[in-house]
Amino acid sequence: MNPITNKEQQVTYLKERLEIFLEVLDAIDPETTELDDIDRLIKMMDDLEDKMDQFQSRESNK
Repeated sequence: MNPITNKEQQVTYLKERLEIFLEVLDAIDPETTELDDIDRLIKMMDDLEDKMDQFQSRESNK
């Protein structure tokens, strides 16, 4: 897969990933949530942050 270099595509990608995260978060039942569920949410946020950093570094390298 080719890296996303277009600014609009980057923003769209991040919005879509954030929407997925919010859907997962909304679907979680606090009464039955396990530690593994929380760990997966943290991993999703870490991945999103990493991707944002990648996009920012591409912009600064232009």
